[in-house]
Amino acid sequence: MAHKTEALFRDDAYLTTADATVVAINERGGIILDRTIFYATSGGQPGDSGTLERADGSGIDIAATISGENKDEIIHVPVLAQAPLAVGERVKLAISWERRHLLMRMHSACHLLTVICPFPITGAAVSEDDSRVDFDIPDASFTKEEVTAGMMDLVRADHPIFTRLISDEELAANPGLVKSKNVRPPVGTGKIRLVCIGDNASVDSQPCGGTHVRSTGEIGEIHIGKIEKKGRENRRFRIRFGPMPAN
Repeated sequence: MAHKTEALFRDDAYLTTADATVVAINERGGIILDRTIFYATSGGQPGDSGTLERADGSGIDIAATISGENKDEIIHVPVLAQAPLAVGERVKLAISWERRHLLMRMHSACHLLTVICPFPITGAAVSEDDSRVDFDIPDASFTKEEVTAGMMDLVRADHPIFTRLISDEELAANPGLVKSKNVRPPVGTGKIRLVCIGDNASVDSQPCGGTHVRSTGEIGEIHIGKIEKKGRENRRFRIRFGPMPAN
């Protein structure tokens, strides 16, 4: 039976610590809590790492966080050879914040890229220093410099980034909100989470379950490191932190 974990990060991506209770340990030693600040791998964004502190002060290092039988069940994967937790134990959670914040900035940057390149998305992967978004673009007329300039204009404008919920019916009535060519947001719960950029979502709005920064200015300086051809109509854009290299 799948357990439902309260995903605290969905409402506040800046929570770095929290208390929780162990509700289950699966057959592989994965730890399931009643609530968590650890993001589970999904949508191209890696899951969080960090620690769980026991009542006696000892810690359990968490190497990765993944989804279980469904998206509501979040499994904390411990580093091997550690004393196992017991169901009912209370623990203090702490994520690897520096890594998470890099991922939040990068994930937000990927959203900006989809604004500058408004084409169907065929794939994406977020990492701390080099992320990618793949687009279905038959014409490769974009240059690294042009796309970088457009993204940095949005960064410098320091637009707010926020989330809101819409119904399945609202999503069905606005199919243009979905930018992915092959992946549809899960429906059936009655609530679709939108990540919005700009006052009244004037810059962008799209379904996304990931973690993001509070404003585009927090992303910092970014550039397109490379545009790669991946098939006849597929272009891969690689985002990196920092200014674009001179050469």
